[in-house]
Amino acid sequence: MAEVLNQETGADLQAQIEEVEALSSIYGDEWCVIDEASRVFCIKITCDSEEPKLTACLQIILPPGYPSTAPPIYQINASWLRGPERAKLANSLEELYIEHAGDSILYLWVEKIRDFLVAKSQSCEIGAQSEKVNLTAEEEVDEDVPDFSTLKINTENTHLFVAEAKDAEIPLIKHGDCITDRRSTFQPHLAPVVTPKQVKMILEKLYENKKIASATHNIYAYRIFCEEKHSFLQDCEDDGETAAGGRLLHLLQILDVRNVLVVVSRWYGGILLGPDRFKHINNCARNILVEEGYTTSVEEVSKSGAKPKRPKSKKTK
Repeated sequence: MAEVLNQETGADLQAQIEEVEALSSIYGDEWCVIDEASRVFCIKITCDSEEPKLTACLQIILPPGYPSTAPPIYQINASWLRGPERAKLANSLEELYIEHAGDSILYLWVEKIRDFLVAKSQSCEIGAQSEKVNLTAEEEVDEDVPDFSTLKINTENTHLFVAEAKDAEIPLIKHGDCITDRRSTFQPHLAPVVTPKQVKMILEKLYENKKIASATHNIYAYRIFCEEKHSFLQDCEDDGETAAGGRLLHLLQILDVRNVLVVVSRWYGGILLGPDRFKHINNCARNILVEEGYTTSVEEVSKSGAKPKRPKSKKTK
């Protein structure tokens, strides 16, 4: 049995080496080796259109079982890719993997993303998107894709596409109170989750709400505790609000909450908030976590650095 496993592992590694060599030859300087020993790579993808010239960075980890039994672990970095569009692209990559399960998939993924960039560039919606970006000038410094040659993948914060059985029902979604500051409004949403599939279902359900779908940013983070491995499956999404998803996930880690997804919607009001926007995002998340009983210690809550009001007592309104 061990001999068979070794043969399979060796075959997978050889397939990876051949695929990486081919991609390096095809894409040249766009292809970058981040950590060859850990099988971490990155490719910068640009559409061929003249204006606007959209770019995305696809970061990849090739696990030992790829391509025979395991999909690549990946992240897509593109500040213009938000909300429903990101979900649509993720679904198309998942479908490609399932359709070609067991085969090398990276070339197909890269070209699928490139096609998506071309379609986005040609879309009449790009003008509205550009205007939205210009309005949210506080994120303007982060609009360019970072130097892909310096990027690292945090394996705890990557999304693994694995075909899973559909959950019977969408978990109950709770909506928290809004925080408004200088015409920007922040609202949290929360749902219990035990599988990544449930996370996906909840996000799709939220985007069915036109108001939530129209938010400038929908930042989210989740943590799922895996009993068998005694470890956490966790991920986050900035949705264009650079670093907000990571900060939100860090809050969940500090509070040591588990099996929960928190989404914070922000509607930009035209006035720059600077760092205060991160404070409001975390305050929203913390408030709904406390309200729904995921954390009750005010002392633990305060470790995040924000200054929420302490609940005086439980009174009926």
